Amino acid sequence: MGQRTSRAGLEVNSQLSQFIEDAVLPGTGLDAATFWQGFARIIDDLTPHNRALLRKRAEIQEQIDTWHLARRNQVHDREGYKAFLEEIGYLLPEIDPFTIHTTQVDPEIASIAGPQLVVPVTNARYALNAANARWGSLYDALYGTDAMGSAPPAGGYEQGRGARVVARARVFLDAAFPLAGHSHADARLYHVKGGALLVDGKPLESPVKFAGYRGDPRAPDAVYLVNNGLHVELVFNRAHFIGGRDQAALADVRLESALSAIMDCEDSVACVDAEDKVLAYSNWLGLMKGDLSAELEKGGKTITRKLNSDIAITAPDGSAKTLKGRALLWVRNVGHLMTNPAILDRDGNEVFEGLMDAVITTACALHDLRKTDDPRNSAEGSVYIVKPKMHGPEEVAFANEIFARVEDLLGLAPNTIKMGVMDEERRTSVNLQQCIHAARHRVAFINTGFLDRTGDEIHTSMEAGPFSRKDFIKRKGWIKAYEDRNVDIGLECGLMGRAQIGKGMWAMPDQMAAMLESKIEHPKSGANTAWVPSPTAATLHALHYHQVNVRAVQEKLAKGGRRAHVEALLEIPLAAFRKWSRDQIIREVENNAQGILGYVVRWVDHGVGCSKVPDINDVGLMEDRATCRISSQHIANWLHHGVVSEDEVMEAMRRMAEVVDRQNADDPAYRPMAPGFNGIAFQAACDLVFKGREQPSGYTEPVLHARRLELKAAG
Repeated sequence: MGQRTSRAGLEVNSQLSQFIEDAVLPGTGLDAATFWQGFARIIDDLTPHNRALLRKRAEIQEQIDTWHLARRNQVHDREGYKAFLEEIGYLLPEIDPFTIHTTQVDPEIASIAGPQLVVPVTNARYALNAANARWGSLYDALYGTDAMGSAPPAGGYEQGRGARVVARARVFLDAAFPLAGHSHADARLYHVKGGALLVDGKPLESPVKFAGYRGDPRAPDAVYLVNNGLHVELVFNRAHFIGGRDQAALADVRLESALSAIMDCEDSVACVDAEDKVLAYSNWLGLMKGDLSAELEKGGKTITRKLNSDIAITAPDGSAKTLKGRALLWVRNVGHLMTNPAILDRDGNEVFEGLMDAVITTACALHDLRKTDDPRNSAEGSVYIVKPKMHGPEEVAFANEIFARVEDLLGLAPNTIKMGVMDEERRTSVNLQQCIHAARHRVAFINTGFLDRTGDEIHTSMEAGPFSRKDFIKRKGWIKAYEDRNVDIGLECGLMGRAQIGKGMWAMPDQMAAMLESKIEHPKSGANTAWVPSPTAATLHALHYHQVNVRAVQEKLAKGGRRAHVEALLEIPLAAFRKWSRDQIIREVENNAQGILGYVVRWVDHGVGCSKVPDINDVGLMEDRATCRISSQHIANWLHHGVVSEDEVMEAMRRMAEVVDRQNADDPAYRPMAPGFNGIAFQAACDLVFKGREQPSGYTEPVLHARRLELKAAG
């Protein structure tokens, strides 16, 4: 695992220690000796607590398994089940009503509703694209996707499609920024007079929606509008190939799109050792310093991508004004489960990766907090960390303790670190109010994660019986109860105006028309952010936040009380009748197997933690460890209950390996799994399925990390 350097009783991979001492600490005011001594104390003090929490997970799971086994083939006793969960401390009593105390939260988190991106921080180009996705071209998003009902044509620019795009954008402008007695479709001249925007002499129906301009007020280069807190830029340029054909010289309509982005060190990356962790940390450091760059080939030329600058405009009153040019960045640390060989503690054990992430990502963020002139990520002086895969309020309280210790080590004021709590494990869902209370001084985000939540549901209730097919699990009542209750409890606890209440990912990046039709339900539900798979999707999803005033929705919901109660969340989505044909069973297994293999082969062989993977029908889906978890646990459940045999599953795995090989045939770096079926990646996929029941909480990380390390060791 590379050379190691001794630091305060820790054995640190030399690449990591050099990175921290040469790149992270200079400019922070921290000396290396103090840093390592404090880091070692955090590891010494908190490692026993971390282990105890993991033991409690295992003990609770054993108790739940035993309860179900004792009642096998009986009608499910809902009341008895709930009483049992209360007895073992899985389901806790709610506490008195309270309001979170989080302060110094930036408006992108607290008060403005809009899309959120999640990207692997190990890919500098993706990270920069996400950070720069604060602004996106509506023209490009409509033209280059199926958002208007058809895919873009091959070849050069098609004027007919371009005209449809322009007309569609004008429809949006009329809806969001109506003119008094006029239409943007007929506009010929936009100009500023007396602090007001006039379009062919007609004012906006709501003059307060005029936010400013650039250039000559009589013929601006750009006009800025604002609706529901989101800005829109109208770009004028008669020399542009679109603006030159437009009667108003309107060359583009740019939307404020991804208000925030999560730089992910967890589910979407494949970080198994010091080399991988240094790559993740160095990109995050570059984002915090503001100097991250990436080179790419485009149109036969090498382009250097950097962080966008802020936008200087003139306000309606003539004063100078600045609009942010980049998304506000969160960093997602790993959960409490995994260790990493990058650092060994004084007993020679791998340290918990979550402790590493907390200390090092926050130390990197010191560079943002120390800035005096360059644009800062957080104007409020906060560090935003998403903490995933926590089981219940004790584990949230432990994360809170970790962050408090990190603040003390780095000389930060209490609660400088803001916590994002992922509501993706069942013990968190059913105790969400208590989880928020455990982090009430720093929580700035709660977010539902359907896929991990379902994977945990299957593993937790593994002994209860065979689960429904995956498509039918999505139709069960507990899903809506889970989503509604997450919003309702967030509002009860005072997150409105202080924090984000989020919704999950749109997983089909090529199907934007379908996204436009369905994802408007997220702001309508009272969520002030939701995940999208690309900057283009962020621009299109931003349209929904112009249509829906999320704050008004939240205010209405807050008066109505809870729409779902914990009993609904405890419903187990088991198969009701099991009137399945063998063809239906095998097809379900094949669908799961193909998704697992398509994802795992890239994870293990190429170190790609998240990518667009063709499904069994060749439809590209965003896959990460959450999708892999639900698929592997689903097959493991059916194996355990005899719905399908080991031989049938292995045959399906081999057939689907051949399908995945075909789907990747054009990739010169791809190593086929067939016909030998003996490669490390294929073995990893089989481990996830055939050893699925014994994985802690059904997580895929232990298998994937071990197999990726095996492959790296083999060269």
